[in-house]
This record gives sequence, C-alpha cells and structure tokens, in this order.
Amino acid sequence: MSRRLSLMGIGSAIAALLSGCSGAQVLDHLVAHDTYHGPTGVPYGPDPRHLLDVYQPQASTVPGPAPVVLFFYGGNWTSGERAEYRFVGEALAANGIIAVVADYRLSPQVRYDGFLGDCALALQWTLANAASLGGDPARVMVMGHSAGAYNAAMLALDPRWLAPLGLAPDRLAGWIGLAGPYDFLPIVDPQVQVAFNWPHTPADSQPLFYADTKAPRTLLLAARNDKVVDTQRNTVGLANRSRAAGTDVEMRIFDHLSHVTTVAALARPLDWLAPVLPTVVDFVRGDPKPVRR
Repeated sequence: MSRRLSLMGIGSAIAALLSGCSGAQVLDHLVAHDTYHGPTGVPYGPDPRHLLDVYQPQASTVPGPAPVVLFFYGGNWTSGERAEYRFVGEALAANGIIAVVADYRLSPQVRYDGFLGDCALALQWTLANAASLGGDPARVMVMGHSAGAYNAAMLALDPRWLAPLGLAPDRLAGWIGLAGPYDFLPIVDPQVQVAFNWPHTPADSQPLFYADTKAPRTLLLAARNDKVVDTQRNTVGLANRSRAAGTDVEMRIFDHLSHVTTVAALARPLDWLAPVLPTVVDFVRGDPKPVRR
C-alpha cells in the first residue's frame, strides 16, 4: 500500500471518530501544542457555560495586529465542548490568526434565543478584547460548523442578537459557515424541535429569512453529499439569495468530504482531505500567503 493510501486510511478513520469524544481525543494527540499560546477558561458572561479559550499565534509569526475568528462548534445545539475543538484553534493560530473558541448554553437548558444570546455575548467579549490579544478589532469574524454555523449566520445576518449589546453585524469583517443549516423548516428532528419550540418556530428563526439584505463578506463551505444537512437547500440556497442582495459571497462545495470531515479537514493532520484550511485562511487574511501545514 502506498504511503498516500495509508495516510488516507488513517485520516479517514480518525475523521470518522470525530462524532464522538474518543475521536476528538485522538485528534488532540496529533495536533501541535507549540504553535500558539493564550488563556483558557475565560468567562465572557455569568453562566458556567459562558467560557472561552483563546489561541494566539506565536509572536514571530504575526508582523502586526492579527485577524480574529470567533468559532462556534456544532452538536445539534445539544452537545459540544470547546476543548474538543483545539484543532480549529491550533490550525488558525499556526497561520497567524487569533482564534477564540466559545462554549454556549445548550438545549434543553435554553432555546434558540438563549444560545444565540450567549454567542452574541461571546462576540462582544471578542470585539472588546481583540486589541489586547494582539488582534485587529476591525478584522473580527465569526465562524461555525453545523449548528455553530447557524449561530454564526444569525449574528452576521439578524441584527436582533447584537442590538441589545450596542453592536451590529456591520462590526464584522465577515463570517464563515461550514456545513450549516440555514433553512430547515419544517423541523423533523425531535431534539431540534425542542431547541426551536416547534411547531411554534417563526420564519425569522432561519438565516435564509435575512438573505435579502446585504450582509458582511461571506464564505460558505459544504460537502456535496452531506447526509446530515442538505447542501443544495442550505448552503447553495443561502449563497444564491445573498449574492442577489449584493453580499460578497464565496462558496465552495467539496466532492470528497462529509458533514463531519468538512470541519475535520481544518486539522492540520487531516488538511489533505480537502483544501478547507487554505480556503478559510485566505478568506480571513484576505491575501494569498502560503498556508502553514
């Protein structure tokens, strides 16, 4: 067996495990620890779940104030821990980007207005602290995978969540959605029904509802054959409507990824699965500098 095929087999096995804690632990052992520094378990609000970790690039890799990305993980709005996504923070920090990975309250403790309010608080903290972390407050973006991509989309598209904090979506330099659900009514998943008060879920709970208004610069990535979230309806649908409204949208659909590996490919041990990492890095940095692998 060739080395390439061997690596593909190992990588695919690890990626398949990412849907559970053991997979995250395996990947954590493969991801570098010397490419970043920063505080962990930083409170951004009053709830025990209002904690975040910061991944700052080593000083020698960043010539000036760095761009900043606030990342929200997926998990059907019912599960997830920020420590499981160290691979995202490491990959971004290794490429000169400050990453903030935030926990937020989950269903059934709260409904969608609760976790979106938490995400807004995390963004408020990120904007307020960007400069002290070595970042550029004018180059802050939100990013998420799956349910987390929904959270990021709503902060970037629906002004209701930031307005109580004296903020607006135009404070963002852009937003990034990986395999996100942006148009999912009617709701059939029982867990998601609880999170969104189905059948009393309003149409304005959907990111697509706001796509007719010009939004911050947008990057949408997804797997063509995603078995969890319908890529054509969600990613392509949002991209088309947003472009029609005048939003600057970049979209990439990958043939050889799944719902899970769309985010797993950010991990530098797995970045050969598809060019997810260089696409994200180029979008955030806004320039074609080589991506660190």
